[in-house]
Amino acid sequence: MSKKGITDKVAVIGMGCTRFAEHWDKSVDDLLVEAAYEAFTDAGIEPSDVEAAWLGTMISGYAGITLSGPLKTQFIPVTRVENMCATGSEAFRNACYAVASGAYDIVLAIGVEKLKDSGYSGLNAPRPASDGTSPNISAPASFSFLAPAYYNKYGLSDEQGREVLSKIAWKNHYNGSLNPKAQYRNEVSMEKITKSPMVAAPLGIMDCSGVADGAAAAIIVRSEDAQKYRKDPMYVKALSIAAGPGDGKLRQDYDFTTFKENVAAAQAAYKQAGIQNPRKEIDMAEVHDCFTPTELVIYEDLGFSERGQGWKDVLKGVFELGGELPINPDGGLKSFGHPIGASGLRMLYEMYLQFQGKAGKRQLDDPKIGLTHNLGGTPMQCVSFISIVGKEIS
Repeated sequence: MSKKGITDKVAVIGMGCTRFAEHWDKSVDDLLVEAAYEAFTDAGIEPSDVEAAWLGTMISGYAGITLSGPLKTQFIPVTRVENMCATGSEAFRNACYAVASGAYDIVLAIGVEKLKDSGYSGLNAPRPASDGTSPNISAPASFSFLAPAYYNKYGLSDEQGREVLSKIAWKNHYNGSLNPKAQYRNEVSMEKITKSPMVAAPLGIMDCSGVADGAAAAIIVRSEDAQKYRKDPMYVKALSIAAGPGDGKLRQDYDFTTFKENVAAAQAAYKQAGIQNPRKEIDMAEVHDCFTPTELVIYEDLGFSERGQGWKDVLKGVFELGGELPINPDGGLKSFGHPIGASGLRMLYEMYLQFQGKAGKRQLDDPKIGLTHNLGGTPMQCVSFISIVGKEIS
C-alpha cells in the first residue's frame, strides 16, 4: 500500500456513465462504447488519442480484447483487471499510476458488467475453489451478521436498529429518485422499507443493493496537462487499496462491527491527502452500500462518525443531501445499482459531476473534496479501496 501516493499528479478530464439498469437490449460492447464515447466527447479528445486502457470487469469478459474489439483501438495496450466489487476502482487506480509514472500521457479507465443475462445475483454468486472450510453462505447472509453484532455492542434494540437501517435505504432511494441514470428512480417510504420481505434476517429486500448492467469510464492525464483539455478537471488526491489476510472467520476477536480493511485503506488515503478530520474536511462521499448495515459500519470505519455513534448520526440526518456530510448523493449501490466492474468508476463520476455543478436536482453547494469507497468480499475477508479527489489543485 503506497504511503507516498500521487497527490495532485494526475487529473480526470472526461467521464462517461451509462444508466445502470436491466439492459436486456444492450450488450457488453454497447455499454462499453456508450460510456467510452461519452468520456471522449466530454474530454474533447478522439479515441485515437488514448495511449493505453485499463478495463475492469469481473465476469463480463476476459483479456484486453473485451475492450479493444468494440472500441476498435489500434494495437494499444489494454489491461483487464478484477478485484471483486472494487474492480472499477482498481482499473482507475492502475490507470492513474501509469500516467503518474510518465509511461503514458493520456489513458482510459473503464469498467463494465452485464449481470442480468448471466443469471448472477447476490444469492448465487460463483465462488472460487477452496479447501471446504469457508462457510457456504450467500452475500446477504454474510453481511446480515453486521446488524445484530452492532446492535448488541452499542445497545440498540431491534426496533431502533430497524429504524436506522431503513433510514439509510430511504436516504439512498431519495437521492436516486433525483438521478436520471439510476437503476431505481422512485422514492420509497420508510414503512415499505421496514416491512419488505426478509432475505437474511434482519435484512429485507430493501436492505440489499440491486443487480444491474452498466459501464462507466474516465480519461486521465497528468495534472500539468489537464488545463489543455478543460478548465474544470478533477484532481486525484489519494488512492489506497487494502487486501486483508482473510482470517476474520478464524479470529475470536473479530466481532463484525468493523472491516479492518476499510480502516487500513482510509488511514493510508488520509495520510496521502493530508486529511486530519475526515468528517470536517470531506464535503461528500460515495461509499459501498451493498447492504444497509455495511453503510452504517463504513461511517465509523472511515472516521465520519465516532465508534458507536453512526446510528445516531443517521437519525439526525447527518448523511442526507442537506446534512453535514452527504453520503451517496447519486443514490449509491442501493438505488443507482451495482454492475460490479463499473461501480467504482460510477462513484467517481458523481464526484466529477458535483465538482462541475452538473448534478442537477441533487447538486450540493460547492463541494471541493470528495471520497469514494469500495469493498469486495465479505466482512470476514475483503479488499477495500479509497480514493480522495478534489476540485482544485493543492
